[in-house]
Amino acid sequence: MSIHSSLIGFYHRGEKMTSKKINKFELILDAAVKVFAETGYHGSQVSKIAREAGVADGTIYLYFKNKEDILVSLFRERLGELVGKFTASVEASATAEEALRKICEIHYTELENNSNLAYVTQIELRQSSLELRKAIGQAVKPYIQLIEAVLVKGMEEGTFRKDLDVKLTRLLIFGAMDEVVTSWLISGQKYSLSAQIDRTAEFFLKALKP
Repeated sequence: MSIHSSLIGFYHRGEKMTSKKINKFELILDAAVKVFAETGYHGSQVSKIAREAGVADGTIYLYFKNKEDILVSLFRERLGELVGKFTASVEASATAEEALRKICEIHYTELENNSNLAYVTQIELRQSSLELRKAIGQAVKPYIQLIEAVLVKGMEEGTFRKDLDVKLTRLLIFGAMDEVVTSWLISGQKYSLSAQIDRTAEFFLKALKP
């Protein structure tokens, strides 16, 4: 099974979702990204998400239990899609060094191309309750594990230092990229996020190499 969750495998009330249901599910998530980015999670109403999606309020509850469930599903599905891209890119990379560069590239370019998603994933997560952050953290976990796999690959290749604390290093890499994106958002997106790819990758690689 792919590392990212698939909507084709999503079940609702014991029945596999039809294409029509999948389309509405996606439509609601897209609307939620826009509404959460514009008004913040706490300031958003399910009714506003419904209006943005062009569906009745009651339709939302056919797919989600409540607003919190929408946010968790949003992280799970959208980050799942990103992890899928990361995984495919890493698998196609010949070396760990190349794979790490690809991770930086995808992380920055994908969020730069979808600033609403960037805002929700970077800003709203920090304002959520501890329980909600824990639930969302499960969506981030496969990405952290992927970074760990790249580190292990580099150590086995001899490209990265043998004395790396893999568990700590994976968090440092993720946290550094996370902060770069947050700073970009706070600045009002006044500069190119993707222009930071090479310098970020170089910084990581200098720290990782023997």
